Amino acid sequence: MSLRRISPVLLILPLLIIYSCTKIEDKNKTKSEDDNKLEPVRDMPVLPPALPNFTALVRKLKPSVVNISTTSLIRNGGAFRFPSPHGKEEDSLQELFRRFLGDIPQREFRQRELGSGFIISEDGYIITNNHVVEKAKEIQVILEDEKKYSAKIVGGDPKTDLALLKIVPKEKLSPVILGNSDKLEIGNWVLAIGNPFGLGHTVTAGIVSAKGRILGFGDYDDFIQTDAPINPGNSGGPLFNLDGEVVGVTSTIFLRAQGIGFAIPINSAKDTIEQLKGNRTVVSGWLGVTIQDITPEIAKAMKLPEAKGALVGDVTSGSPADKAGVKRGDVIFEFNGHKIKKNGELSRTVATTPPGTEVELKLLRDGTEKTLSVKLGVHIPENSEEFQKAQSKLGLAIEELTPEVINRLGVEEDSGVIVTKVDSRSPADDAGFEIGDLILEINRKRITTSEDYKNILSSLTNGQKALFLVKRKEVILYIAMIF
Repeated sequence: MSLRRISPVLLILPLLIIYSCTKIEDKNKTKSEDDNKLEPVRDMPVLPPALPNFTALVRKLKPSVVNISTTSLIRNGGAFRFPSPHGKEEDSLQELFRRFLGDIPQREFRQRELGSGFIISEDGYIITNNHVVEKAKEIQVILEDEKKYSAKIVGGDPKTDLALLKIVPKEKLSPVILGNSDKLEIGNWVLAIGNPFGLGHTVTAGIVSAKGRILGFGDYDDFIQTDAPINPGNSGGPLFNLDGEVVGVTSTIFLRAQGIGFAIPINSAKDTIEQLKGNRTVVSGWLGVTIQDITPEIAKAMKLPEAKGALVGDVTSGSPADKAGVKRGDVIFEFNGHKIKKNGELSRTVATTPPGTEVELKLLRDGTEKTLSVKLGVHIPENSEEFQKAQSKLGLAIEELTPEVINRLGVEEDSGVIVTKVDSRSPADDAGFEIGDLILEINRKRITTSEDYKNILSSLTNGQKALFLVKRKEVILYIAMIF
């Protein structure tokens, strides 16, 4: 057998290849280590947490949520109603029927509406929206097990849009736990349970999209915005956090939008609920100031450190703020420990503080920080019984001087209230009031807004003399009345 000799070059070649590959691997390893040193760990992608499973939570919460069905009576002008193509209240054809047939009797129709609510006590107290039940003649509450009960309204408050109902159940009910809406953060998961479109108990989920939303509904504007689907019929239902606590009362939607719903924070509702439960009229605190936001331009002109706080434009004479020493031009930046960034925050915080509460105001005046102690008064709403009685007794109707009213009537003043109606043979008529009169003062207390007018008028007692300072065209005059 012949053997072939292997060339030394061929023997050395594999060794060179192995050596070369080792060197390349070492270089790549060194480069990889260097690259790792250059890229920080924080740049690594973070995996999202697993989505929550709501099954057990929903099973626990559904018995605490109710469906509400209401029946109200709607009146119209009878069988012959002809809308005028000319925009008039009554067209000639309707006038013809009226002339030959006389006044046509009104007809009543029964209108049914749907809503939601939640149980707050074992013996049958239920919270819902005021707008769900305020016009109802009959209210039916349907529990999760399909049991039906007639409900009565214990009380309702249009300002906060909350109402308290009562049913008499045959057994103990499952009440909800009221949580702390102040602890909610944007991005937190929430559940809405309600009766959309009358479909019955329906659960939707989403997150808190925003907090402190202002929708133009008044002093209580402070809504939680959520993308949990909310539809007609959900009104008055609960918004739950993942601990199964109620953090909001679903209230408002944008009809032309998707994923935009609003709920009343439960912390704002708690005091109202207690007042309604005690069969009391819901009252709110009153400070007696006209305020506005501070723009960057105003902050710069007033040499303020930042554009935050509520700027006092006027102080109602004799109001709690006036008695405490608040002055026009003051910048209120803290109310009883609550930081104030916008004027709406001050209005909301004052309104939700019980009347008679001693509070501490921190403000800036001419660059100097001051602390004042204020005892809040009682806010008198326009639809309150006291104010309505006073208005009716005087025979006057007024309107606040808004920019639109100023332009329409051509008045020069930017404060006061204007008389829009004087009832014939009323005390106001006898005293000499005329439509268009501008009321500037009552009993030497300045009237800047309709709020001032309401509070002063509501404080008058029977037999008390009232002295009105009035501007009529270019003439200033006094008008005296006995209330």
